[in-house]
Amino acid sequence: MEDSLYPPTPSSQQHLLEHREETETEHPSSKTKSRKKLALLPLVFLIYFEVAGGPYGEESAVGAAGPLFAIIGFVVFPFIWSIPEALLTAELATTFPGNGGFVIWANEAYGPFWGSLMGFWKFFSGVINLASYPVLCIDYLKLVIPALSSGLPRYVSIFISTSVLSFLNYSGLAIVGYTAVALGIISLLPFVLLSLISLPKIDPSRWLSLGQEGVKKDWTLYFNTIFWNLNFWDSASTLAGEVEKPHKTFPKALLFAGLLTCLAYIIPLLAATGAMPLDQQNWVGGYFADVAGVIAGNWLKIWMEIGAVLSIIGLYEAQLSSAAYQLLGMADLGFIPRIFGERSRWFNTPWMAILISTVVAIAMSFFTFTEIISTVNFLYSLGMLLEFASFLRLRRKFPTLKRPFEVPLGFLGLVLMCLVPSVLLVYVMTIATKIVYVASAFLTSFGIVLYYFMNLCKSKEWIEFSRVGDKLDEDDDDDIL
Repeated sequence: MEDSLYPPTPSSQQHLLEHREETETEHPSSKTKSRKKLALLPLVFLIYFEVAGGPYGEESAVGAAGPLFAIIGFVVFPFIWSIPEALLTAELATTFPGNGGFVIWANEAYGPFWGSLMGFWKFFSGVINLASYPVLCIDYLKLVIPALSSGLPRYVSIFISTSVLSFLNYSGLAIVGYTAVALGIISLLPFVLLSLISLPKIDPSRWLSLGQEGVKKDWTLYFNTIFWNLNFWDSASTLAGEVEKPHKTFPKALLFAGLLTCLAYIIPLLAATGAMPLDQQNWVGGYFADVAGVIAGNWLKIWMEIGAVLSIIGLYEAQLSSAAYQLLGMADLGFIPRIFGERSRWFNTPWMAILISTVVAIAMSFFTFTEIISTVNFLYSLGMLLEFASFLRLRRKFPTLKRPFEVPLGFLGLVLMCLVPSVLLVYVMTIATKIVYVASAFLTSFGIVLYYFMNLCKSKEWIEFSRVGDKLDEDDDDDIL
């Protein structure tokens, strides 16, 4: 029956966590070591890599619209997009502290169909985004090894790099978290040095440039660049069940990650645009390394290129963790077969979820980078519109529910907070290409078909599903009696 797919109500959140612990003890394949929870510092850097991973990639905003608009974009956009999304994530992740994140929120607000569709939208956008990172990594390495530019060597290197990076994720979330800390520090250091060395050469008047004469502004590229560099704040919510004291840790981690992300974007941008004469056509991906070479020397350029590869590794690990633990959460809630929630005996990680995410990422790596990013933005926008709607619905539906962190606004204020980023999401969707519309429509339809197919499999008992929803319904009946 479809009703059996309903995950628990907020009053049963603790029962869900207890049931998952019981399941891991009772199920033969789930006998694992006790899980090591994520602490504040690794969570900060995992969120940082979910969203940014450094200034790499922001150069296109200058090339598209000039220094002034690029600076304005990276100063203003966090207030109209990043802060609302981070606040929403902090409230809902601490109110529903389980793996699955936004899937739980949509289900609690609108029921299992929308919870499932949210899961598929976010999963597809996550793994498609995941596919871009090994491609970017090989694009950097081909500068040193030209043989990786095309043909079989390129595809083999993408496959090998993806497999190696996925194994690191399989080895444990705590390891991934502290790896993210190390990668973040090493990849950010060259930008710190670039900013300091640039200080004597900065001419503030260069920041006011609207671009070179005769260079047409590309507003589509401009908005896509800023949007892609400052989204995915909610992705780490799928790890909430793995976080130490999530009620306290998550809001702090979002705050520190937000400050780190904004500073990591704006300070190097001010340094580079202020210290270098404007040649707008040069402002494309990877130009920061050229700036470092001119201002400080070849040593900093090489370090920055190495940092770019390390940043890509961090981005991959964070995104894969989010996608895998989202599938684990969906399995715990009965949306997908139970096997996706099984953990490795040795590392306590969701091995099947990691494997599926990796396979899909490898399959998507054959698309061009532009096609990948455009499709990611569209699917992500669909999911975020539902997420904002779920946030408002949950405030209305459960007004007395205990919220460890609560956005300090009345309902009208919350509507306004969600309205501005929602308008931006709609705009991002309207500028998509026909290929993106077709791909997104196909994946959405596929997600809907999967939802009803999973219901059929569950009703016919063709595949084993978690019975969390049924167990909690029985618990609630006992409480009433």
